[in-house]
Amino acid sequence: MNRSTRRFPLLQVALCSGFVAATATLTLFEPGRAVRAALQDSPKTVIDEAWQIVNREYVDGTFNKKDWKAVRQTLLNKNYTSRQEAYEALRTALKGLDDPYTRFMDPKQYEALSNQTSGELSGVGIRLELDEKTKALTVVEPLENSPAIRAGVKSGDRITAINGKATKGMSVEDASGLIRGEVGTKVTLKIGRAGSSEFDMPLTRARIELQTVRYGLRQEGKNRIGYIRLNEFSSHASEQMQRAIQDLSAQKVDGFVLDLRGNPGGLLQASIEISRMWLDRGAIVRTVDRKGGSDETTANRTALTKLPLVVLVDGNSASSSEILTGALKDNGRATVVGSQTFGKALVQSVHSLSDGSGLAVTIAHYYTPKGTDISHKGITPDIKIDLTDAQRQYLATNPKLIGTKQDPQYARALSVLEQTALKPNNTSQQSRVNSAK
Repeated sequence: MNRSTRRFPLLQVALCSGFVAATATLTLFEPGRAVRAALQDSPKTVIDEAWQIVNREYVDGTFNKKDWKAVRQTLLNKNYTSRQEAYEALRTALKGLDDPYTRFMDPKQYEALSNQTSGELSGVGIRLELDEKTKALTVVEPLENSPAIRAGVKSGDRITAINGKATKGMSVEDASGLIRGEVGTKVTLKIGRAGSSEFDMPLTRARIELQTVRYGLRQEGKNRIGYIRLNEFSSHASEQMQRAIQDLSAQKVDGFVLDLRGNPGGLLQASIEISRMWLDRGAIVRTVDRKGGSDETTANRTALTKLPLVVLVDGNSASSSEILTGALKDNGRATVVGSQTFGKALVQSVHSLSDGSGLAVTIAHYYTPKGTDISHKGITPDIKIDLTDAQRQYLATNPKLIGTKQDPQYARALSVLEQTALKPNNTSQQSRVNSAK
């Protein structure tokens, strides 16, 4: 596992997202020699590391009115028969902060979080699901530029065995764990495909960049719309967003729809970088730490486009999604369409601990450019349009219709663009017409 000493702030929904980077642990007060000796090679080591991080960084200096030093003493006075017992004691202590975003992760959870939001994985590049009817492990899709797609794996293929181990009754998580592995190592999948006998497919694992940005040109009547869907603010989200904006701009789009629905957040830095791609000037976000220290981030005149923009959001658009949405809305850069957003206005940093486990700790509160505190309230769209349960179910079972006129929120975004920004007398559109003469 990476042991770099960098630390990245992050915004995330609990157990949904967040970039993981390792940090050195600092001690605020030095325990005596006997205590240090007792802690070494003990489950108490991780407990003390986590306590020190919370003591140093947690956003609430009163620790939810808890005696945090007494908590440490209680934790270290216990005798633990296993690391799992120590982990549970630490989790119980953290619950006293009444903050679901400050949480301990065992090594497996920490690694999973790291893989999820680093924007990369080591494997063969397939998305799996259990078929509802047959319960067979089935390929949803092979990922772009992956060993699987190069070898000819197809959507709908059944994975009946992994390295000779039958997958019957196996969960997606367990199967994924068997398929993942070190770059350069091999794994053999037994494939079942309609119209042919089962066959073995040997694959070599590789480092795969996950596509968190998907985009395309939509010809909507007389207008050419650049549709961009951002699923998470991973470490590759900024470069992927840049490619999307530049590619669509080269295709002479008239305006953009940026879809942040269902996006739980991720890297703070990614949200800032992406905000600057759309926003030429103005504030992006202001963060405040437990000492009242305030830090405002602004645009830096590096916008990639000034074309009209509509942002789509829903109740699962959170954290970094809300930073980007708030920046674009408060600066009048975009019209926001959809449902009330999640309402998470907290910043976390994530640390690795000495045994490979990890800790996420809330370090700051953030505010939109106009000073709005969205905590537990979310951002109210300029045009509020909620999907019915039937509409949500329809789109969930027909995901290819998301971002089409069969999607009521996308259809409303088109209407906004057509009625306002893309009218023939619109200044930006008229200037393009004049320059083309």
